[in-house]
Amino acid sequence: MPNETTPDADQSARPVNLEGARVWLAGHGLTDVPPTPLLARRLAVRWRARLASQILLAAFIIAIALIYVGERSAGAAGDGSGAYRNWSLLLLTAVVVGLVLAQALLDRWVRRVDRRAGAALPRRAAHLVRLGWRTVLGWPRAAFAAATFAGALALAIGALATRDSTARYAAVILLIALCGVAAGVVVQLRHILTHPVVADDEDSLTADIIMRVEDAREVATPTVVWSLPIVSVFDTALGWWNVAWLVFIVLSVITLALITMSTARSSAAARHATSVR
Repeated sequence: MPNETTPDADQSARPVNLEGARVWLAGHGLTDVPPTPLLARRLAVRWRARLASQILLAAFIIAIALIYVGERSAGAAGDGSGAYRNWSLLLLTAVVVGLVLAQALLDRWVRRVDRRAGAALPRRAAHLVRLGWRTVLGWPRAAFAAATFAGALALAIGALATRDSTARYAAVILLIALCGVAAGVVVQLRHILTHPVVADDEDSLTADIIMRVEDAREVATPTVVWSLPIVSVFDTALGWWNVAWLVFIVLSVITLALITMSTARSSAAARHATSVR
């Protein structure tokens, strides 16, 4: 299939992509490793996929905000907000499904490029130790991500018991959105952990693991969880709910900063993984 791989190969061979790969290698302490078209190709598609994912998540948050504002406008107009609310929740569910599918397609794109790159290798390097979530993500970040989602779900569920219809509707929106974001994170982490290694020597194997670690840490950062309350929670009349969310977000950010400072860099984690036999 030369016609399928040639465009990617030509694109990866551009000086800007090779220079980007050189800068990336230098940033991870691999100054003695020359940038290759294969590495440039893999990095380029990851940078584009990461940008597309960020745009997708931003559009997701905007869509949630529009759905919430639309329901509030319908309620203020007194034109049957109950019927509109049902339709808005169905629309929100469709948006959530679309988010998960779009993220799965982005992962499929990255995986396809990796598969083509691996097929072009004259030989494949294998890692003797399975790269599980403890190696790629690490238990502090995994526990932090799980605790963050659990805390956000608990805060959303807590508002369902109130008599404030605005707060209950905001809580339902949060629950649906959080479930969608969590599903997207699981899909992305599964891709990162299960796709085969693309490497032909120790240096390219180290680079492969670094990419996995960076991808996993990016996916596990709960930026969207912190952003979701802004579009709905802080518009409610429940003072305790607003305070609880503010405390939750501040503590989560501080915890992530402490984890980032105390855990090894991605390059160090990759070198440790490759040294295990």
